[in-house]
Amino acid sequence: MPRFSANLGFLWTELPLPDAIRAAKLAGFHAVECHFPYDVPTSLVQRTLAENDIEMIGINTRRGNVDNGDNGLCALPDRVDEARSVIDQAIDYAAAIDCPTVHVMAGCAAGALAERTFVENLRYACIRASQHNITILIEPLNTKDAPGYFLSTTGQAVGILEAVSAANIKIMLDLYHVQLMEGALEDKIRNLMPYIGHIQFAGVPDRGPPDSGDIDFDPLFKLIDGLGYNRPLGAEYKPNGSTEQSLDWLKRYL
Repeated sequence: MPRFSANLGFLWTELPLPDAIRAAKLAGFHAVECHFPYDVPTSLVQRTLAENDIEMIGINTRRGNVDNGDNGLCALPDRVDEARSVIDQAIDYAAAIDCPTVHVMAGCAAGALAERTFVENLRYACIRASQHNITILIEPLNTKDAPGYFLSTTGQAVGILEAVSAANIKIMLDLYHVQLMEGALEDKIRNLMPYIGHIQFAGVPDRGPPDSGDIDFDPLFKLIDGLGYNRPLGAEYKPNGSTEQSLDWLKRYL
């Protein structure tokens, strides 16, 4: 039976982070994850997680200056110092709340120099993360939602992992992005399982709840279970209305 993590970057966004954590626990989620928790003190997040007996399983590095179009910094050759600063911040925050993964965001870039920069920054991140038993994640994003983003396919992500050559780096496989870019989700799940550190999902094509789109997730969840993957799957979708009204899919698994 699959277990699920509520991505608080999309769910209960009207609530302060501690209240969103409580709401996710009350709804039946087994874990939570979020994008950018940095405005909330780690002590408050840690206390809220402990009081609700729930784990925060992933956070992202900061994107940079969003108003100027930044969507990550770590593949940008002229911003290495900034990239390593947000890597340090994310790892320190994750360590303080016992969060096991950090998603290092590449940013909008292309070409060989961007790839070398990303690989070097990821090597730096892996060394820093290994001191806290944290896994670094990279995520291919589809080119419609994230135009110009450096990392867009699973094949490219595998190549980056092989170039970094660290034990604590994996792919965050978002089935929504992969379906839009490549399809063949069952094959991708089977073939990429040794590289996967976290799995996310949303309805296709509109990123709504998983029971609202073109993909039947039940057989995919069964396949993931059958392959021995037992970590919570990340619900990273946009509710149609309130989050509570979008949770019929979850109730079937509780």
